[in-house]
Amino acid sequence: MNRKEFIKGMGVVAGAAAFASRAKAACAASCACGAGGGAAGTLPNRVLGSGRAAMSVSTFGFGCMGLTPYKGRINITTKFGHEIVDGKATGRQTSRPDVVRRYCEESLRRLRLDSIPLFYQHRFDRDTPIEDVAGCIAGLIREGKVQRWGLCEVSADIIRRAHAVCPLTAIQSEYHLMHRLVEKNGVLDVCREQGIGFVPYSPINRGFLGGDINEYTQFDPANDNRQTLPRFQPEALRLNTRIVNVLQRFGRTRGMTSAQVALAWLLAKAPFVVPIPGTTKQAHLYENLHTLDFTLSGGDIAELERAVEAIPVIGDRYDAEQQKRVLG
Repeated sequence: MNRKEFIKGMGVVAGAAAFASRAKAACAASCACGAGGGAAGTLPNRVLGSGRAAMSVSTFGFGCMGLTPYKGRINITTKFGHEIVDGKATGRQTSRPDVVRRYCEESLRRLRLDSIPLFYQHRFDRDTPIEDVAGCIAGLIREGKVQRWGLCEVSADIIRRAHAVCPLTAIQSEYHLMHRLVEKNGVLDVCREQGIGFVPYSPINRGFLGGDINEYTQFDPANDNRQTLPRFQPEALRLNTRIVNVLQRFGRTRGMTSAQVALAWLLAKAPFVVPIPGTTKQAHLYENLHTLDFTLSGGDIAELERAVEAIPVIGDRYDAEQQKRVLG
């Protein structure tokens, strides 16, 4: 089952990253899943950004690329910056102000919205100064077409420069126990310093840390890009399973699954962190939401990090071509 079929079956609606409004669960507002500290159908809130760029969202979002959400049911985020020619992505990036404005108008029309709650730059455009991008977004905000904006996979310097022109609400980057670069390159620090939210995508490492993927897993060649990633080749999967085993042992003594351990670790890192796990299985959706039944102490985090850091991660997260599109 792909994500679109799953969403239809669950009655769930989401965008590239969707945050349930009014503290409703990341499944639809009508769903009473019982997760989140015993409050049926509700999740506690976190706040992305600060000041006029602040956005109150549920503790978890739902990562689901390429779907069409329903107006008023959820907070929608969508993206600009990827070049589209004749309806097809070229793989190149472009954030020229005229293109950003056109993508904004097209997104508003497709999503049937009057204003986009959160508009992300998908990837950094090395040919367009970030100040020009930020100035364009500031204009769209003044016009009421965009409410807030964010950046994806950028450096701390780019964040500072963009934020100085138009306050950012969120930064989206890959972040999980097998990829902690944002702790080292200053991205998390600048988010904390400037009051910017941080949204980890692939918080369970594209499902791997959930324990259901191994060296024999077959990925759908028509609908799953994990088959192209170095870290998801059979030998890398076999060796990296040692990390999953660490999470499983850690969770076993606490009544947690390995996926819940991975998500709880992220939530414990900072109050401005809002992961967006995606899934095509109802059981995994509920499993992810029930992470909120657990809290990791400082000692727990230190123990977990020591155990994971003792095992080398095998394989890069992207191939060389895809890695060119991210700053770090």
